[in-house]
Amino acid sequence: MAGDVLLVDTNILIRSVQPRDPAYGVVTAALSQLVSANAVLYYTSQNLGEFWNALTRPIVRNGFGLSPQEADGQARQIEGRLRLLYDSALVHHEWRQMLVDYGISGVQVHDARLVAAMRVHGVKRILTLNAKDFRRFLDIEAVLPQDLIAVP
Repeated sequence: MAGDVLLVDTNILIRSVQPRDPAYGVVTAALSQLVSANAVLYYTSQNLGEFWNALTRPIVRNGFGLSPQEADGQARQIEGRLRLLYDSALVHHEWRQMLVDYGISGVQVHDARLVAAMRVHGVKRILTLNAKDFRRFLDIEAVLPQDLIAVP
């Protein structure tokens, strides 16, 4: 874990700020362990947009019902703790090519964009609750938080 470099998926970011979520404990334990091991953790502007969307969406629509001001406070914490993987024309071109090469459609385009950013920036691992979403990308390792937690 020491020296690890990982992109943190949106599902991890959301659960890391929602203590009532069932995955909160395992997510925060994994993040704490990574930070203690001096891992470099990244997010993208897409992650932050998805995070904001989920936090401010009404509860009746499967969101968390936070105000924009509350979401801003949570987003600032992420921006202060993780590093931003910048978007660029290279990321866009990689992503567009991946859509065609992998026959990607529907909601899968969002995960492909994360992988495109990872490829352009040389990040090989993503911390996620949905490893299956990344299986098609053989050059990317999807890491589940429960697999990182030290067992006593």
